[in-house]
Amino acid sequence: MSRPPRTVVRRPRHAVSERPFLVIWEATRACPLACLHCRAEAQTARHPDELDGADARRVMDQTAAFGRPSPLFVITGGDPFQRADLTDLVAYGTRLGLRVAVSPSGTPTLTRENLAAVRDAGAVALSLSLDGSTAARHDAFRGVPGVFDWTLDGWRAARALGLKVQVNTTVARESLEDLADVAALVRREGAMLWSGFLLVPAGRGGQLESLTPAEVEDVLHFLYDCGAVLATKTTEGHHFRRVALQRAVLDARGERPALGPLYGRLSARAAELGLFDGAHRTARRPPMDVSSGRGFVFVSHTGEVRPSGFLPVSAGNVRNHPLTEIYRGSALFTTLRDPALLRGRCGACEFKPVCGGSRSRAYGFTGDVLEADPYCAYEPGSFPYQDEVRALAESMRR
Repeated sequence: MSRPPRTVVRRPRHAVSERPFLVIWEATRACPLACLHCRAEAQTARHPDELDGADARRVMDQTAAFGRPSPLFVITGGDPFQRADLTDLVAYGTRLGLRVAVSPSGTPTLTRENLAAVRDAGAVALSLSLDGSTAARHDAFRGVPGVFDWTLDGWRAARALGLKVQVNTTVARESLEDLADVAALVRREGAMLWSGFLLVPAGRGGQLESLTPAEVEDVLHFLYDCGAVLATKTTEGHHFRRVALQRAVLDARGERPALGPLYGRLSARAAELGLFDGAHRTARRPPMDVSSGRGFVFVSHTGEVRPSGFLPVSAGNVRNHPLTEIYRGSALFTTLRDPALLRGRCGACEFKPVCGGSRSRAYGFTGDVLEADPYCAYEPGSFPYQDEVRALAESMRR
């Protein structure tokens, strides 16, 4: 039996109770698309009560006030290119010492000229959504023809301009059987990171059919496999960290997990596409131990501060209280940072210190932010090598 790698799950180098790893600001909800899963239920026009430029600069000032190393500051939407002051705001955040990223929509605004402008203003990365491996699949999900081509053109332009690109894929009933093809496309085009977003019933996403816990488990293990050739993570799939720990132990023992038919189909399709052929990565990119309110904070277009963009519960508004104060001291955020308060299977689970489940999904299904994540199939205590997992988890804390 070989020894598992020491770093299976990464942790921020600072206390997440004091400083978030990631600050997401929803610059606008304006967007010309009509995506099936849209959390923001985006509209064609900007909201009259959006944070204006002065408000936005104050949010950036407050983000910088967390101290160094500064959180990554992501400007999302809607489509942030709908704001005429986007480039000015990127430049302002950069001057403050923030690492600024932009998450635009795949629309006609996703041009080389616009991308060059935000790069020149200081943006270090771009986040794009790809929910299908073909124009027919992706455009059907996004509700507008042409989005696939706009996204690929913008992706290629961003890479040519030297921007790091993260690609996000919604894991929903409509995209399940296409995941291997999407992974092959991401590998072929090149990306800093591929993120599988496990759907949360928020906004328009509440109308989509839920996955079964067994299907989610198959997807998470497939995403883990993809980590051999792609830097891979999940969004609202915190039990991916539990899977990473389990697979590290199993891989060291030369064992494979028992999984379901979806995993078999995705693996077979990946083999057919040659996804795992050729040079493999010498080391996986371990997932980051960051969750809603615990290293992550979301500021809405009107200034509401939430633990996640998919958790529609406000802890305060930046127009009334500093972001630092809300993040560090609000009852909602401090509650979410205490795994001992979790209920149900999440509360009983030995992996809760490193997983904790999706608080957004728990709230979306039950109305309780502390209830169990209904997308998790794991039965607490059922993994056969508890001592090895415990030792691995302990080694990561040193």
